Amino acid sequence: VLDRDSLFEIGRFWGRGQITMLGRLDGHPVGVLANDPHFAGGAMTAAAAEKLERFVDVCDTFHLPIVNFVDQPGMMVGTVAEKQATLRRATRALCAIEQSRVPWIAIIVRRVFGAGGAGYGRQRDLNLRYAWPSGYWGSIPIEGGVEAAHRRELEAAADPPARLAELEARYEKFASPFRTAERFGVHDIIDPRETRPLLCAWVRQAYAALPPQLGPVRRFMRP
Repeated sequence: VLDRDSLFEIGRFWGRGQITMLGRLDGHPVGVLANDPHFAGGAMTAAAAEKLERFVDVCDTFHLPIVNFVDQPGMMVGTVAEKQATLRRATRALCAIEQSRVPWIAIIVRRVFGAGGAGYGRQRDLNLRYAWPSGYWGSIPIEGGVEAAHRRELEAAADPPARLAELEARYEKFASPFRTAERFGVHDIIDPRETRPLLCAWVRQAYAALPPQLGPVRRFMRP
């Protein structure tokens, strides 16, 4: 998708569920975000959140538009995550995204769930959102979400696994990438082969919008 031999990964060996890279699109420098599901399923850990915040600030400081290839199952939970202040660090990362001024574009490759998935892009200014047909997103996934929402019903069922399968099948009938895309403000569901031409057209618009932003960058306090 990016220009050949232009990618340069930063921080490869920490916060490994979050990938941060510099690259070029049609010759234009950009910041690139992605998720690696081989590490913590790609979830936002404390280290991944800190890595994301730091990289977004670097791109914003040096006026580099950001491309985000999203496969984010959500925020890491549990005792260890709480001891590492994952929620606070993730909130700081989301603040960095919202405080940034550079143009964003998000390509939803697969999953976008929960508070971690909320960081797929800024909610204002030049921020475009597209999805591949493989995109699967919402507030919470059906797998696990049904168990949480119907816990008492499942505990009282004569055959909990059978009832769980029945409930999941019922919710699957309403699952539609087109309905979800509309609710998420996704501009279009595209063929993956169209990704590079779309990004090259976007990066030219992004650089045309950058001149008024040049100069020192101011940021507000974060939690």
